[in-house]
Amino acid sequence: MSRPVRPPRPVFEPESLPVESTGADLPAVTPERLSADGLRARFDQQLRWEPEPREILWRDDLDPRVAAVLIPLVVRDSDITVLLTQRADHLSDHAGQVSFPGGRREPTDADTIATALREAQEEVSLDPDRVEVLGALPDYLTSTGFRVTPVVGLVHPPFTVHADTLEVADIFEVPLGFLMNPANHQVRVLRWEHGERRFFAMPYPRGDRSETGGHYFIWGATAGMLRNFYRFLAA
Repeated sequence: MSRPVRPPRPVFEPESLPVESTGADLPAVTPERLSADGLRARFDQQLRWEPEPREILWRDDLDPRVAAVLIPLVVRDSDITVLLTQRADHLSDHAGQVSFPGGRREPTDADTIATALREAQEEVSLDPDRVEVLGALPDYLTSTGFRVTPVVGLVHPPFTVHADTLEVADIFEVPLGFLMNPANHQVRVLRWEHGERRFFAMPYPRGDRSETGGHYFIWGATAGMLRNFYRFLAA
């Protein structure tokens, strides 16, 4: 029996799509939990929580490729920030998008934590010795065929980062408090001939270093994993 013909993946400009809603009515994460000690304590707790419900565009005939990303939480004097990258435009997967350092698991990686640390070192030259791994969030399935483990770690200065220009166009930091504020979580909707698709977006203003439109546009899998991190911390 032949497999049903699936509709083609839509081609669209995510920044141009309308905002359907935000999370302004959701509870905030307490400032104490956004501290280094608060984050450590949360990962030590076994609190009940549920990842964000989502629409998964997935093909049953695909065997997902195992991958991992590092969610690098930089411990600054005044705040904790999240280190993010903008992917190079020529890449085949998620080109030009804002993402965490990460990639496919290699046979030599002991586990997905090793994958996340290795990829962060390769992409942005982050020394694994500066990373205090706290734990991992539930795996995240992407529509491009990856099963991604988000590994969360505190990054302790001093450290330096340098972009591997074959993969990374830019490196920047966003305050964790901004990303964990549900009022900054937009739900955007794409309506096309084969249905609807919704996704999270978290535009972040960056002044002179901004992308077109005056901000870094954090969306897709990266925003989805950040939303799950919010659910985890807000539990």
